[in-house]
Amino acid sequence: MYIATLLTNPATPRLTGAMVEALQTAWGGGTATWLAPDIAAEFPLDRVPGNRWDVWESLQAEGVDLLVQPAAGRKKKMLLADMDSTMIGQECIDELAAAAGVGDRVADITARAMNGELDFEGALTERVGLLAGLPEAVIAEVLAERITPAPGGAQLVATMRAQGAWTVLVSGGFTAFSREVAAWLGFDETRANALLIEAGRLTGQVAQPILGRAAKVETLERVARARGIAEADVLAVGDGANDLGMLHRAGTGVALHAKPAVAAECDLRVNHGDLTALLYLQGYSQAEFALHDAA
Repeated sequence: MYIATLLTNPATPRLTGAMVEALQTAWGGGTATWLAPDIAAEFPLDRVPGNRWDVWESLQAEGVDLLVQPAAGRKKKMLLADMDSTMIGQECIDELAAAAGVGDRVADITARAMNGELDFEGALTERVGLLAGLPEAVIAEVLAERITPAPGGAQLVATMRAQGAWTVLVSGGFTAFSREVAAWLGFDETRANALLIEAGRLTGQVAQPILGRAAKVETLERVARARGIAEADVLAVGDGANDLGMLHRAGTGVALHAKPAVAAECDLRVNHGDLTALLYLQGYSQAEFALHDAA
């Protein structure tokens, strides 16, 4: 048995009953359930339709995401989430670079690395090197003035925790940001890279070993084992090439507003919905969402 989920951006709801009914009829699906009015609905299927991706593409043009997955075991016991451009709306290193006056140069490297065109570790080393001499105090300024939580993130974390799940923020970015973001959103733990600082200024180096694609997979394995959680019960979400390892390893891996090369390698893609899409994907209704009191 499979579940087809249709969802859209909660800020600009575009899902109609006609859309859901038309697809349900065409695919011979079971009775549809609305998880949130005008935002998310689902219905059961006996099999994955052969024209799935053709339908997906047509719905994308309407601002609607379509996700098809096995029905069994879709409520997960662990969330493993990327930070930059996933749980927050920015790339922290790009924001630091803008403050350092090398924003365009670093942003170009970031985009190419996240699309899988560059080796992540080498690209990170190069970008951090361009930040040498930047005052440490700029980190706090960037956090306060430039970094914003992505829509739906606090609800995602709070709801999964309320249901007994363990939540982990894992980032190829920096601990100076991930610790604060984890506190904002209520994550149980976080892991990221450490910027090296001497005499109040960034040295242009990052502590070794660098947390990249392999380390994110290792984090999934280590935390799941320590918590007694099967890897099939892990939900992973990310947007960059360095996330693909954990997206493929987790029981459910979601490419969220991902780079094209990343999305192409994932069956579950969210391009229009926000982070609450990961709750609808698990079958939670909007009425079941929990709220997190920001730190």
